[in-house]
Amino acid sequence: MPALDRTQLMPAALAQLPGLATGLSHEGLLAALGGSDAFPQVPPGAAAGPERFDDLYLLAPVGVFLLDTDSTILQANLVGADLLGLDRAAQVRQRFRGYVAQRFLADFDAFVTRALNSREPLRCSLQLQRSRGERGVPVTLLGCEAAGVLRLTVEPAEGRLALLEKSEERFRRIVQTAREGIWEFDAEARTSFVNPRMAELLGYPVEEMAGRPLLSFLDAEGRSVLERNLARQQEGMPGRHEFKFIRKDGAALWVHLAANPLFDAGGGFLGALALASDITEHRESAELAWQQANFDALTGLPNRNMFQERLRHEMKKARRERSFLALLFIDLDQFKQINDRFGHQQGDSVLVQAAARLGACMRASDTLARIGGDEFVAILPGLAHVEDAERVAQDIIAILNRPFELAGGQQGLISGSVGLALYPSDAADAEELLRHADQAMYAAKNGGRNRYSYFTDDMQSAAQQRARLATDLRRAAAGHEFELHYQPIVNLKTGEVARAEALLRWRHPERGLLNPAEFIAGAESSGVLLDIGDRAFRQAADQVLAWQRALGRPFQVSINLSSAQLRDDAHGWLSYVESLQLPPKSLVVDVSEDLLSEPAGQVFERLGRLHAMGMQVALDDFGTGHSALAQLQRFDIDFLKIDRSFVAGLTGNSGDLALCEAMILLAHKLGLEVVAEGVETQAQLALLKAAGCDHAQGYVFARPAPAEELLALARQGTLEALGSG
Repeated sequence: MPALDRTQLMPAALAQLPGLATGLSHEGLLAALGGSDAFPQVPPGAAAGPERFDDLYLLAPVGVFLLDTDSTILQANLVGADLLGLDRAAQVRQRFRGYVAQRFLADFDAFVTRALNSREPLRCSLQLQRSRGERGVPVTLLGCEAAGVLRLTVEPAEGRLALLEKSEERFRRIVQTAREGIWEFDAEARTSFVNPRMAELLGYPVEEMAGRPLLSFLDAEGRSVLERNLARQQEGMPGRHEFKFIRKDGAALWVHLAANPLFDAGGGFLGALALASDITEHRESAELAWQQANFDALTGLPNRNMFQERLRHEMKKARRERSFLALLFIDLDQFKQINDRFGHQQGDSVLVQAAARLGACMRASDTLARIGGDEFVAILPGLAHVEDAERVAQDIIAILNRPFELAGGQQGLISGSVGLALYPSDAADAEELLRHADQAMYAAKNGGRNRYSYFTDDMQSAAQQRARLATDLRRAAAGHEFELHYQPIVNLKTGEVARAEALLRWRHPERGLLNPAEFIAGAESSGVLLDIGDRAFRQAADQVLAWQRALGRPFQVSINLSSAQLRDDAHGWLSYVESLQLPPKSLVVDVSEDLLSEPAGQVFERLGRLHAMGMQVALDDFGTGHSALAQLQRFDIDFLKIDRSFVAGLTGNSGDLALCEAMILLAHKLGLEVVAEGVETQAQLALLKAAGCDHAQGYVFARPAPAEELLALARQGTLEALGSG
């Protein structure tokens, strides 16, 4: 048969369908029909397997099937399903062989064997019948192997041209009455055609959808997914995805959308043709089933099932990142009495309130779950310190101690017992970790309830020590047991004592005078560090003013401030310093080098305000942190303080000497002065002087001393080294 012009093969019915973009649809459907072999022309780079079936053949006006090797019908297009009377949505699959007239079965079997071994379409003429006893319909089969299955096209025996001419009404009926929505859109993702079913699904008249962009039917998340899929389609890749569309009435419509790109003869992207199946009821049922399987119906928290999945995930993450997590097992004390006295309805109210309170103690990255009647668990991943878990446990105990509101203006009183277990130190797997946290919770109950307990004795002992220290620190802060000692900072060029560093000490009633290393960590974890630091700052400001008046000349005091203190805006330092009317440069704020690695924000804003008032800034312990050198010139810094670890190793040819010289040179190039800390020997002092260091402090001059002793040293005017000891 001579080759025909492809435009002669276009069904007139398609051209008459309202809203159909003639050029786009014709090219797309011709691609689905193919040339004389009735197989598609696949765009370059696109996949050509059975997964493209629905997209390529959906609207082809011939029957198109994918058959398994035993002729089971895996997929059928609209015309094919209509030809054999199949329900495309039916779960039970039929064998195509069952529709072949009896006398043609041998021919069909031989054809299938040959076609499954051929990459080129083979032809076979036979008769099909919907049921045995019906009159057979002569057809021509074209088939070949495709990805392990048989791709089959079915045409009436009189040929394709006659088929196209005679199928107009049937094809129109199929498109207009299809159970699936049919949606065609152009290269700009604007609607060029929808069938009545698609318009019905979205709640619009057909004519109102014409020309509307697909994005207008989607929410923000759906738009993002669709934009990615459109980009894939322009590359010739079919798209299958579940989308949530927004109906005209605002209700959600979940559809499975199978879209295939359409190209013109030159390979230009024209748009896509999509098949939409309503899966709203299935999706809602699946979401409800998932919700019921994973969340507690009363509190809305994850249940035991979801908790176990989250715990395994977080443990795997902790193992990969070599971090640790804490598991808290929380049991409500006296909850049974609430149920017995007020009834189960009021008991449920307490559980809901308790869940809300516990949730307020959690970070966004934590998981709180209800795994039993009055039992809750919390997963705390990515902790920096064990004390962080203790702080959460303490918050839980405190918040559960507050009265619970019940009906009739009554109140219920309960408490909480909390067990803590740590991964990986306390357990190797999720089940063991939960069991150990449960055991720790029972230890807390047996210890008197309304408390927390660790799984191991050692951890519990350490926690008790921290608790005692926190109690002592709070008492010490209230009783003004903290005091400042001062160490002189000597100008190495003149020997003058015009500066001193304020150093915090705790005069413990039983242990005597304690250095910060013995209590600062405890003060931070117990929440009293800000209060202690606030008082120390004010005391240092008062002291430098008193010294200036006593000496009759300028004097400067430096005091250490942490980033936590700088973040806290409740201390009122700025107004306090202004109220004292201190001369400029009376105070130096010592900050850690690690501060430079923090993102610019409140810390630097407040540091800048202190600097603008005349205070100077010193970068403490330089060389031990992780700051980039480029950061030094970005911030208002006046001094670099060389850490004592470098000074301790100073000799005539040591590497530490080279580092000190380099730091001093760098600081001077940036216009900064240098203070060496921890200078203990004459030899160290001599090397630092030779390297050009500006200031030094350490035992070679004087140990930290109370304010009155420092004043006596300052009155000497200059201070010589004490010796080599």
